[in-house]
Amino acid sequence: MPRYTTSEESDDHEDVSDTRPPQPAYFAEQALLGALLLEPQRLADVTGIDASSFSEYAHGVLFAAIRGRPVPDPVQHKRDTSWLNAVLTAAREHARGLTASYLHTLIQVCPWPRHASTYARMIETDHARRTLRAHAMRLVQSARDYTLPHPVPATLAAADALAGAVDEIAARFPPPSGPLQGIPAPVPIGAPHNTGEAGDEEWLLLATATAHPADIEQMQWLAADDFSQPLQAGLWQSLTALAYRRAAVDPITVLWEAQQRGLLKPDVEPAKLLDLLASPAGSPQHWGELIVQRSLLTTAHQVGCHVQALTDDPTTTPYQFIIGGRRALARLSSVRTRWHQATSPPPTINRPRGRTTSPPRASPPRTTAPPATRISR
Repeated sequence: MPRYTTSEESDDHEDVSDTRPPQPAYFAEQALLGALLLEPQRLADVTGIDASSFSEYAHGVLFAAIRGRPVPDPVQHKRDTSWLNAVLTAAREHARGLTASYLHTLIQVCPWPRHASTYARMIETDHARRTLRAHAMRLVQSARDYTLPHPVPATLAAADALAGAVDEIAARFPPPSGPLQGIPAPVPIGAPHNTGEAGDEEWLLLATATAHPADIEQMQWLAADDFSQPLQAGLWQSLTALAYRRAAVDPITVLWEAQQRGLLKPDVEPAKLLDLLASPAGSPQHWGELIVQRSLLTTAHQVGCHVQALTDDPTTTPYQFIIGGRRALARLSSVRTRWHQATSPPPTINRPRGRTTSPPRASPPRTTAPPATRISR
């Protein structure tokens, strides 16, 4: 049986900084390279991968060197090592740690060269997983970067890159023909933006909207899910219900509506609630935009963490993390649409000019006499 070497056991090629033990994809890379070194004609069966698909830099360099050399004659390849020497020389220009002994090791650890296409598919799957994970991590970092002057455009750009990666991978991994496996549920993740500042802005919105209820109908883009706490979300629903019914809106009526909706729990003091609702400042539109922006960043953070959790699970298939990623991105797309509605200027309606009815024109005078009437005998 071949003995499978790891990067810790062999110093014949450049090591990576990852301290984790080698994963199955590492050994699939070794097996594929060994198959191609032993039988280069198997390269025709290898599709869907390139040098960047390998988790080990030296493996990717070696694969590029193999693919960059003409395939030798099988009979001649068995007689001498000229093709192997040429491949090693080309690879050592970019990975000086590669040696002839490591190439010999790769050939030894390959179980069956005829399985080269299967090994390549394993490498392609692992590369897809790592690609999605990198995009998900970038989305999480953008959503949590408090130093960005304009965090929403950067976050949406990262979300678009993640969606593009999902679509690209979906084109290479069609749904399985057998029974479809279930999609793991999203992992509960705490929102990083639910701070005291978020609560203050929500209370200012509620108070200002209570003082200016006419503005509520123009803020249909703000949803209860955008609020950080259930109480504030319920009060916003109470306010919108009163406004749509054309009912009287003031702190007392909002308090009564909240009681009818079961929002006044034992820990909610009505007097304190009235004080909060009677302290308006600014405009509802301003506070509403801040709340929906925070909701967008929070949702983006949750989407990135969910996709990252899917890719971190080795039992998740490409179909599962593709479908799971699309479902998560759909939630972000909903908030994104409402954020655009909140921050975009209202469309200008160009009313068509009314047609003016011109007075009837006088008929021209008749210039010819009417035809004579024929008299019959």
